[in-house]
Amino acid sequence: MHASPPALSQDEAFARIRLLRSQHVGAISFGQLLQRFGTAEAALEALPDLARRGARRDYQTAPREKIEREVEAVRRAGARYLFHDQPAYPLLLAELESAPPILTVRGDASLADKPCVAVVGARNASAAAVKLARDFAIALSEAGFVIVSGLARGIDGAAHEGSLPATIGVIASGIDIAYPPQHAKLQERIASESLLIAEQPPGTEPRGSHFPSRNRIIAGLASGTLVVEAAVKSGSLITARLAAEAGREVMAIPGSPLEPRSHGCNHLIREGAVLVQDPADVIELLSSFDGTPRSTFREPSNSYYPPYEDLTEAEPADIATLLTTAPVAVDELIRQSGAPAAAVQLALLELEIAGRLERHAGGRVSLCV
Repeated sequence: MHASPPALSQDEAFARIRLLRSQHVGAISFGQLLQRFGTAEAALEALPDLARRGARRDYQTAPREKIEREVEAVRRAGARYLFHDQPAYPLLLAELESAPPILTVRGDASLADKPCVAVVGARNASAAAVKLARDFAIALSEAGFVIVSGLARGIDGAAHEGSLPATIGVIASGIDIAYPPQHAKLQERIASESLLIAEQPPGTEPRGSHFPSRNRIIAGLASGTLVVEAAVKSGSLITARLAAEAGREVMAIPGSPLEPRSHGCNHLIREGAVLVQDPADVIELLSSFDGTPRSTFREPSNSYYPPYEDLTEAEPADIATLLTTAPVAVDELIRQSGAPAAAVQLALLELEIAGRLERHAGGRVSLCV
C-alpha cells in the first residue's frame, strides 16, 4: 500500500471522469495515461495527439457538458464518486489490477472495508437453493460478515434479503437504474440502509458486456466467493474464476448430479474449490484467511492486465508490422520487437486510443477488424 495521496481537487476529479468517459479509455489505459502524464487534466490534453500518433486525426475527448450532466445526475440520484486511489475506495477491490478507476455509490462505503463474502448463484434457482442462500446470508451476517452480490433474481436477491443491512449490491446498470425491475424496492433498501455500487455512468441500461465487469467487482470486494447453485456456463462461474484469479477463496455447495443447476458447483469442487455444507465452514475458512486460499480452483485466465511499467519516459516502439487482426500475446510482441516492455505498451496505448486496437482474453491484442 502506498501513502494516501492528497485529496483530489474538484477540477482534477472532473477531469478524471471526463478522461474515463472519453473514447477508447478503459481501466488499463486510464492507469497508463495517469502514470505517463501525472494528472487527468494533462492526459486529456494529450489524448488527441496520442490518437494522431495512432493514425486517427479526428479524436474528440468527452465533452465537458456531457460530464457536467453526468455529475448532476449522480447528485440527483443521491450518489457520489469514489476514485481508485482515494481513502474511501474499497481496499480489497483496489488490489485488483483491473479495479474500476471510478465508482459511483450510494450508502455506507465503509461496509466494503469489513470482512466481505460474495454469495452468487442461479437466477432461476430452485426453492431449496434460494432458502439455502438466505439461511447462509443470515448466519454469515450474524457472524460479522458483509454479503456482496449482484442484485439478480434468485440466489442474489435471497442473499441480500437475508443479510440486510450487512450487504453490498453491485449493479451492471447506472446507479439510478433499477434492474431487474422487480428488485427496485430491494435496490432502494440496499442504497438507503447498506451500500449500492455501480461502475457504469448514471442513465446506463445494463448490457450483456456489463455483467462480467460487474462480476469482477463482486469478486474483488470479497475475500471469498461462495457459489450456491449454478449451471456450468453461468455468470456465477465467471465470478468464481475472477475470485480465483485475484487470489481469493472459492467455495461451492455441492448438489445432485441429476440437477443441471448443480453442475456448476460440482464442477468447481472437482476443479479445486472448497466444498462447504454449512455457514460454519465459510466462517472457519474466511476467519483464518491470510491471503493464501485453500481453494486450488484455477481456470485458464480470460483476461490480461499488463505488469506495471514506467511509461513516464518511454518512447513508443514500432510494432505496426507485427500486428494483424489475429490476436497475439503482448509478451510475444515484446519478444519479437526486441523493444522495452514500456515502449510496446505505449505503442499499444496509442493504437487503443485511436480505436485501432482491441484487447482479448488471455493477454492478447489485435488490430480492430
